[in-house]
Amino acid sequence: MTVPTELPATAGALRAAGYAPRSVKAEIRENLLARLASGEDPWPGIVGFERTVLPQLERALLAGHDVVLLGERGQGKTRLLRTVIELLDEWTPVIAGAELGEHPLEPISPQGRRLAAELGDDLPVTWRHRSERYAEKLATPDTSVGDLIGDVDPVKVAEGRSLGDPETIHFGLVPRAHRGIVAVNELPDLAERIQVALLNVMEERDIQVRGYTLRLPLDVLLVATANPEDYTNRGRIITPLKDRFGAEIRTHYPLTVEAEMALVRQEAELVAEVGDPLIEVLARFVRRLRESPAIDQRSGVSARFAVAAAETVAAAALRRSALTGENPAVARPVDLESVPAVLRGKLEFESGEEGREQEHLTHLLRRAFADTARERLGGLDLRPLAAAVDEGHLVTTGERVPGAQVLSALPELPVLHEVALRLDVAAGDPPQRIAAAVEFALESLYLARQVAKDSDGEGSAVYGG
Repeated sequence: MTVPTELPATAGALRAAGYAPRSVKAEIRENLLARLASGEDPWPGIVGFERTVLPQLERALLAGHDVVLLGERGQGKTRLLRTVIELLDEWTPVIAGAELGEHPLEPISPQGRRLAAELGDDLPVTWRHRSERYAEKLATPDTSVGDLIGDVDPVKVAEGRSLGDPETIHFGLVPRAHRGIVAVNELPDLAERIQVALLNVMEERDIQVRGYTLRLPLDVLLVATANPEDYTNRGRIITPLKDRFGAEIRTHYPLTVEAEMALVRQEAELVAEVGDPLIEVLARFVRRLRESPAIDQRSGVSARFAVAAAETVAAAALRRSALTGENPAVARPVDLESVPAVLRGKLEFESGEEGREQEHLTHLLRRAFADTARERLGGLDLRPLAAAVDEGHLVTTGERVPGAQVLSALPELPVLHEVALRLDVAAGDPPQRIAAAVEFALESLYLARQVAKDSDGEGSAVYGG
């Protein structure tokens, strides 16, 4: 980031320009209120939390509370915390050359105060972008107090300074995030003795290193995430630390099919075209997985599963495009068959389900497809299509079958135009896209037991009477 040249370069110029110090929580509060008042979305890219999690988080931030987000894996907790960065000022002044991000008019460290006393209004000022004011730490078993708070720097001691000199301290992640946001992911996994080190930081705003206390009026917003399973089984947040968080907010998976689809569209990096009907099938599939007694719901079914499923379907379409030479690459219902085999390792099954994982996933995927077909094609008479297949117009599909071949197997049927319309396919679209709609209708007939489907076990299937 290039610092704007018109910003003050010294403490004197900063004071003259009216840059008075304010706390990071006040800064976030003012910017959040401004966005809410103007109608601007404070949470770009956050899907499905509009009426549940976000109002709670906004109230917590307006109250100036430290926050812990509690929820299962893959619910977007970390993504949400990183979005809070956007509520900071774009640029903030800091003392040039100081170890901590101190305001030039309000230094807190021995080094910052010494520089301010020596240079006065000539104290050099630099500007820090808001992206540099966010520090994130994954709580791992090897995390130490030194990592979070700091430790005595042996190099500085070796230079001749006394051990009690505050300037011998090498500051950890939390002090270095002064006037910013500190995020701790999976907080219960942090050893309890390490959690204790955060108590004073959150309440008294001072730090203690190697037996002596250095009074630092730290200005940080502490946010954390936790998984309910970890909370009760693998670890816990110690009671005094939990008490210091002003707000505990529960997150959740998308509550509607539409929200699940929007999340997949936003997050998935698709290498081929995947139409909304197939995205809806995957969204309904994930929702059925979250309701299935065969799946260990304590571990949850991450939103990343739906994203990975969409990317897998797109990859299957791209592979067919390379094998057949058809372009552009467009996903068809046959590509859904790659999902259970590839992604079953992302799920935790209940004990006793060993060996039946593939069967469960295939069954739930078919139910999700049937639900989508009922929603998209409900009320449409597909009997002419079933009759054509029954009369000998067999349709072969598979990973090596191009869309044009699927279409050539069927006669001209008016009902297929209505199918295409229901599935958002226009008459002038490429054959691959029209074939995807036709195959969608054939699969819905198969699941309704109106046509047969024979698979050869090698990636090809034939719809027949």
